[in-house]
Amino acid sequence: MGNTDSKLNFRKAVIQLTTKTQPVEATDDAFWDQFWADTATTVQDVFALLPAAEIRAVREESPSNLATLCYKAVEKLVQGAESGCPTEKEKQIVLNCTRMLSRILPYIFEDQDWRGFFWSTVPGAGRAGMDDMEDEDEGARPLAESLLLAVADLLFCPDFTVQSHKKGRPDSVEDMQSLDSCEYIWEAGVGFAQSPPLNYIHDINRTELLRLLLTCFSEAMYLPPTSDNSILNPWVTFFCSTENRHALPLFTSLLNVVCAYDPIGYGIPYNHLLFSDYREQLVEQAVQILIVTLEHEGGQPYRPPSPSSMVDQDSIGPNNLFVNYLSRIHREEDYDFVLKGLARLLTNPLTQTYLPNSTKKIQFHQELLVLFWKLCDFNKKFLFFVLKSSDVLDILVPILYYLNDARADQSRVGLMHISVFILLLLSGERNFGVRLNKPYSLHVPMDIPVFTGTHADLLIVVFHKIITSGHQRLQPLYDCLLTIVVNVSPYLKSLSMVAANKLLHLLEAFSTTWFLFSAPQNHHLVFFLLEAFNNIIQYQFDGNCNLVYAIIRKRNVFHQLANLPSDPTTIQKALQRKRKSPDVISRTSSQETVSMEGSRPAVPAEPGTLKASLVAMPGIDKLTEKSQVSEDGTLVAVPQTESPQTPEHSAAAGTSDTESISGRDNEDVFYTEAEMARRRLSSSSSSAISHWNPKPDWVLSWKSKLPLQTIMRLLQVLVPQVEKICIDKGLTDESEILKFLQHGTLVGLLPVPHPILIRKYQANAGTAMWFCTYMWGVIYLRNVDPPIWYDTDVRLFEIQRM
Repeated sequence: MGNTDSKLNFRKAVIQLTTKTQPVEATDDAFWDQFWADTATTVQDVFALLPAAEIRAVREESPSNLATLCYKAVEKLVQGAESGCPTEKEKQIVLNCTRMLSRILPYIFEDQDWRGFFWSTVPGAGRAGMDDMEDEDEGARPLAESLLLAVADLLFCPDFTVQSHKKGRPDSVEDMQSLDSCEYIWEAGVGFAQSPPLNYIHDINRTELLRLLLTCFSEAMYLPPTSDNSILNPWVTFFCSTENRHALPLFTSLLNVVCAYDPIGYGIPYNHLLFSDYREQLVEQAVQILIVTLEHEGGQPYRPPSPSSMVDQDSIGPNNLFVNYLSRIHREEDYDFVLKGLARLLTNPLTQTYLPNSTKKIQFHQELLVLFWKLCDFNKKFLFFVLKSSDVLDILVPILYYLNDARADQSRVGLMHISVFILLLLSGERNFGVRLNKPYSLHVPMDIPVFTGTHADLLIVVFHKIITSGHQRLQPLYDCLLTIVVNVSPYLKSLSMVAANKLLHLLEAFSTTWFLFSAPQNHHLVFFLLEAFNNIIQYQFDGNCNLVYAIIRKRNVFHQLANLPSDPTTIQKALQRKRKSPDVISRTSSQETVSMEGSRPAVPAEPGTLKASLVAMPGIDKLTEKSQVSEDGTLVAVPQTESPQTPEHSAAAGTSDTESISGRDNEDVFYTEAEMARRRLSSSSSSAISHWNPKPDWVLSWKSKLPLQTIMRLLQVLVPQVEKICIDKGLTDESEILKFLQHGTLVGLLPVPHPILIRKYQANAGTAMWFCTYMWGVIYLRNVDPPIWYDTDVRLFEIQRM
C-alpha cells in the first residue's frame, strides 16, 4: 500500500510543479521534499511519473522552478556525501535525487540555452579547502562540479556503496572527508588484492549512481558531430581531473569489476533465470563509464599541466587521469588479469551447451570491444603483451564470430567496423601474423565451410563470407579486410585448400572488367590480393602448396589481368553489363560446402529494430600509414609521396597503388555511412555510375603497375612441370600434384623478394569522430530500462528504425 501512496504523492508533486506559474522559493522545503523525502519510487517509477512533455513544459514556462529543482537535488546529494548517509532515510533521499537528476538532465542538454546552467555558480556553494588557494568568485563551485564530486564521494560511502571497515559499534560513522577510498576499491584485480564480499544492495546503489554519471557525461549526444578534437566534454574533463580525489580508486574499481566478472558463475544451468544478477547491471554501467571517460586524453597529450595538477611527477602523462592511469598499468599479472577477463566475457555469447538457453549470455560485447581498443591504443605495452602469446587468439575468435554473425544485419554495421578496426590494429604487428599459424581446433558454431587448418584459415574464410554474402553497406570495409590479409600474409606458413580457394575466388570476382571499371577505387582490391599472393610466394613458399596449386588452377585470371583491355568499347560494354546485373560479387564460382554443425545462418535485422547512424570512416589511406620491414625486423616509415615508377619496381618500392586517387582527400569526412556507401561507386545505383566515366588512360595508369611479375614467373616455371606430370602419369589426382609442389622449389627462379610493406593503423580526426558516434549510439540503444535518452533531441547521430 505504502508504495502506491508514495507514487501518488510523487505524481501530485510533479503536477504542482508543472501547474505553478509563480516561482517556488528554494527555502520552501515542504514543497521540494515531496520529490525525494517521502517517497519510495524506483527509477522506472520516476521515468513513468515524470513524462517528457511535462519536463519540457516546466523548462519553457517556469524555468526558475526547474533550476531550483536541479539545485535542490544536487544540494541533497552534497549533504549525503558529507554526512555519509548514516540513516536509511538519507540513503533513500540520495537515491531519489539520483533518479530525479537522471530523468531531467537530458532535457537540460537538449536545449542550447540551458546547457550552461550546470556550469554556472550557485551562491553560497563554496569550494571546501580551495579557498586558501584561489579566491576567484568567492570560491563558488559550478553546480556540475558539486554534483560530480558528490557522486564520486557517494561511490565510496561505507554501508551504502562499499563495505564498512568499522567493526562493532553501530553508532560510529566513518568520516567521509578523511576516508581513504583506495582501501575501499570494489573488486580485486589491478592494484588491489582483496576481493570484498558481494553485496547486492551495494551493487544496486553503485549502478544507480553510475547511471547518473553516465547521464551527466551524455551532453556529448546533444552536439552535432565535429572534427574539432579540441572540443572536450566538460563533465568528463572535470571528473577525470585531479579535482576528483577518488579518480584512481574509482578507475581501478570500474576496471576490476568488469574484468573479474564471470557471467556463468558457479555453472548451475539456468541459474540466471532464477536469480537476478545485480553484478551484471553494475558491470554494464561500469564498462560504459570507462569507455566514455577514456574517450579524450584531456586536450593535447603533453601540454603543460595546470599548476595544481601533476607537477611532482617525472613523466607528465595525459591530463585525463583515467587515460593516464590506463596508460601506466605495467605489471604482467595486471595485463594477464585484464586480458583473461575480457577474453572470458567476449567468448561468453559463443558458449554452446546441450541445454538450450541454460547459460547466461551477456549483451555488452560492443562496449568490451571499445574498451579493448582503448587499452591497446593508450597502453602499447599491453598491446605487446596481448601479442606475446597465443592468448590474442582468445580475442580473435570471438571477433571473427561477431563479424560472421552480424554480416547480414544492417543494424549491426557499427559492430562490424569496430571488429575490423581491432584486427587492423593488431595486424600492424608482426607477432599477430605469426600467432595466426596456430591450428584452429575450437569448434565455435559459425555458418562457414568446415575446414581443417589454422587461425589464419579461419580469418580468411570469415572475410570471404563477409565480402560474398554480407550486405551492401559493408563495401567500405573491403579495403580494410584485405589490408589485414596483406599485413599478415608474409607470416602465414601454410594455408588450407579451403582458404586458398577463397582468396582466389575473391581475386576472380574483383578482377572482372565490370567491377574494375565501375568505380575509381575498385582496382585497389586487386592490388591488395596480388600483394598478399606475392608475400606468401616470396616469403612462405615452402609450406603453401595449396595456394600455389590454386593459383595454377586459376591461372587464366592472372593472364586476363595481364591482358586487361583498355579500349573505350570494352570499357563501355563492361559498364553496360554492370547496369544489367548490379550484384556486387558473383557468388557462383565459390564452391560452398557444408556449414559447421550447430551453426545458424546470419540473418538481417528484425523489422522495427532501432539503430543509430554513424559518420563515415576515412578511406584506408587515411586510416593507415605504410612502413617497410627492414632486414633486422624494424619498421621504417614509407614516405607518402608517390613517384612515377617503372612497372618492375612498383611492387618493390611500396607504391602499391592503393593510395587515394579520387580526390577524396580534400572532402570532409563526416558523411553518414549510408551516404558514403552511396558515394562509393560500387553501389549499384546508375546515377553514381553515370558520374564516373573511366577513360583508357586511367586504366593504363594502374594496369601498368599491377604487381604480376612474381606470379607470372611462378606460372611460367611450374605450369609446364605440372602438365608434364599429369600427362606422364595420367594423373587427375590432386594429392599427387600437391606432393610434387610441396617438394618443389623456386629458389633463384623468382624476382628478387620485395621488402615487406605493412600498413599500420594511425589515429586521426575522422576515426576519433567515428568512435565517438559509435560509442554513444551503442550506449543510447543499450540503456532502455529506464530509457534515459529516448525521444530527446539527440544530435550526434540519428535513431533509425529498420
